[in-house]
Amino acid sequence: MQKFTYVKIRNHTTEYLSSHMIANSFPWLTAITLLPLVAALVIPVLPDKEGKTVRWYSLGVGLVSFALTVVLFWQNYDLQNPDYQLVETFAWIPQLGLNWSVAVDGMSMPLIVLTGLVNVLAIWASWNVTLKPRLFYFLMLALYSAQIGVFAAKDTVMFFVLWELELVPVYLLISIWGGAKRQYAATKFILYTAAASVFILVGALAMAFYGDNFTFDMEQLGFKNYPLALELFTYAGLLVAFGVKLPIFPLHTWLPDAHGEASAPVSMILAGVLLKMGGYGLIRMNVEMLPNAHIYFAPVLAILGVVNIVYGALTAFGQDNLKRRLACSSISHMGFVLIGIAAMTELGISGAVLQMVSHGLIAAALFFLCGVTYDRTHTLMMEDMGGMAKSMPKTFALFTTASMASLALPGMSGFIGELTVFLGIATSDFYSNSFKVVVIFLSSVGLILTPIYLLSMLRRVFYGQENAAPAAAWLDAKPREVLIALCLLVPIVGIGLYPKAATQTYDAKTVAVAAEVRQVMQVFARQQDNLFSGGFVAPTTAELDRKGLESSFDFGKDA
Repeated sequence: MQKFTYVKIRNHTTEYLSSHMIANSFPWLTAITLLPLVAALVIPVLPDKEGKTVRWYSLGVGLVSFALTVVLFWQNYDLQNPDYQLVETFAWIPQLGLNWSVAVDGMSMPLIVLTGLVNVLAIWASWNVTLKPRLFYFLMLALYSAQIGVFAAKDTVMFFVLWELELVPVYLLISIWGGAKRQYAATKFILYTAAASVFILVGALAMAFYGDNFTFDMEQLGFKNYPLALELFTYAGLLVAFGVKLPIFPLHTWLPDAHGEASAPVSMILAGVLLKMGGYGLIRMNVEMLPNAHIYFAPVLAILGVVNIVYGALTAFGQDNLKRRLACSSISHMGFVLIGIAAMTELGISGAVLQMVSHGLIAAALFFLCGVTYDRTHTLMMEDMGGMAKSMPKTFALFTTASMASLALPGMSGFIGELTVFLGIATSDFYSNSFKVVVIFLSSVGLILTPIYLLSMLRRVFYGQENAAPAAAWLDAKPREVLIALCLLVPIVGIGLYPKAATQTYDAKTVAVAAEVRQVMQVFARQQDNLFSGGFVAPTTAELDRKGLESSFDFGKDA
């Protein structure tokens, strides 16, 4: 195997100015990251007997944090700048070279906003928690902080620490407030995710110690030219770590159990945010820092994406448990993220990010509405439901709308995300036409299966004979529940009708990432070396020149 080398050159001017301005002002990004955790420390001493004060306090903290996030990005985030912005770095453990370093760019900013929205709504959705409410809301706020920290971290060790801290609240939230098999589901979750997370630390240390410049800074690590063997080793380890979280088949088996036993608010966060950490990590570390290895692994990601889509859809058919069916659906939908990353085109990477944002909203809505249904029927088994549409028309309408978004109905965000991924892989010149046809065809099979199992789910839950309880016992969705669902469905429809509202937040970044990856492809094309017996064909230099791509790789020459 040959090492494809190139000079990594980026524009530091904007980042320097951003860092300089932030250094002379209040560290807002750090404050937003730590606010929920610091506020959670007050919960044990709040005067409250029935939990009402604690829940209002937690909701208020979540709203303030989310509002600050939106205002900060609205006033200070430059949509045209692909570099890190709002950079804040403080010495943490100087003797070990560890820093508290946070920043945002087009890859992390939309996911931080998604995190804030889903977490606030999850807190609001947990209004009826009566068992240990202080501990519950403390864990919810601590989890909120950890999630923002993962997306904002600019230091790999800090990224790893926050990634690990996020696991503890989820484990406790499932094991204490989950269903009958909550201990099994929580233990399986922590074993899978904690064991796989070790590869993040190993990868961070391997990259930090290579070369003369010892650093954990993500951007500086991206400048290093690693030996191909080291890149492949590190990429494989990170793929396992992020593959468990995404999740990628066959590392997915913890997810149906976790969703099946977790309460609805926890499932909202689990599906809406935590799964997106896997996709984010793949782009942030695997693609950006290890582009040479990505050339070798991209076809593998495409194949795994197809397996996810088809396997998840087929598995969903066999699930009678409502939440387990939606969990398998999540496995299927996250396969599109893998295909988008594997496409190595601007459209592909853009589609992967859009799919993460879209699925985060759709999955959070579906799992919340599962909770609304469970509160009435006290069962998640579809065979025990039926005939609920007449007595719960609001819930039926909301559930149907969310399901239509999940099956990629045109006019909703799911359609735009999956369409962009398809266009990204179809226009990729890295793969042979036969390979692209197979990927697109098998992925389309998943698209056909998705409406079948989702419409079957709606039929069994809302149509037919009433099975679970007398209709009089089924109270329709309350105003609070309707508003929570609408807070998720409105952006779903909004993005579907006007995708630029979401894509403009990360376009500059995805273009830069795609240009960096394709710069490696240019070197690969010059060496005329085809991978895997010619099944995946790199474009020749002449082809790149004809397509006008040659100039895009020379952006560093004028720097």
